[in-house]
Amino acid sequence: MTLLEETEELDISLITDEELFERSLKHPSLFSLILDRYQEAFLRKAKTVMKTDEASEDVTQETFTKIYLKGNSFVPQGKGSFKSWAYRVLMNTAFTHYQKQKRGNVVEFSEEFAEMFPDIKQLDSQEQKVLADYVSSILVRIPDNFASVLSKFFLEGKSQEEIAEEEGVSIGSIKTRVYRAKDAFREAMEAPKL
Repeated sequence: MTLLEETEELDISLITDEELFERSLKHPSLFSLILDRYQEAFLRKAKTVMKTDEASEDVTQETFTKIYLKGNSFVPQGKGSFKSWAYRVLMNTAFTHYQKQKRGNVVEFSEEFAEMFPDIKQLDSQEQKVLADYVSSILVRIPDNFASVLSKFFLEGKSQEEIAEEEGVSIGSIKTRVYRAKDAFREAMEAPKL
C-alpha cells in the first residue's frame, strides 16, 4: 500500500492543511491533495486580479510551484497559517504578473488610493513594488468581492461607472461596495497577521 493510499484511508478532511503540506514535502505525491483543496479557490481569487481564465491559470500554476519549492520557508503557526501563507504567495504572484502585464514592473496607484498611503508619490519603483506586495497581502485577507472592487478601482484606475457596467449592477451598489471595501481594507491593515 502506498502512502497516498494510506492517507486516503484516513479521513482526509480531518488532516489539517499544515499537516498535509508538511507530509507532502517528504512525500511529493501528497501535494496533489493540497492542489485539490485549493485549486478552484485560487483560480477564483487570481481572476479578481488577472481577469482572464488563461492568466488566472498561469498565476495559479506558478503559485503552486512556488509553494512547493519554497515549502521549507513555511513555518506552521497553528490552524489557518498555511492558508494565509498560501494566499499571500498567490496574491504576490498575481500582482507581480499584473504589474508586468499592465505597467511594465511599476505600479501606478490612483490618487484616491494614495490617500491611504500619503507618501506614495515619493516612492521609487522598487518601493512601490514592495508596497504593492504589502497591499496584496492585505487584499487576500478581505472578502473576494471587496478585493475585486478595490483592485479595479484603485489599481486599475477604473471608474465606479465602469465597474458597475462590467458587473451589471447599479453605480450606487458599487459606491457602497467601495466604501465598505475601504473599511475592510483598513481593518485588515490594522489587524495583526496570523
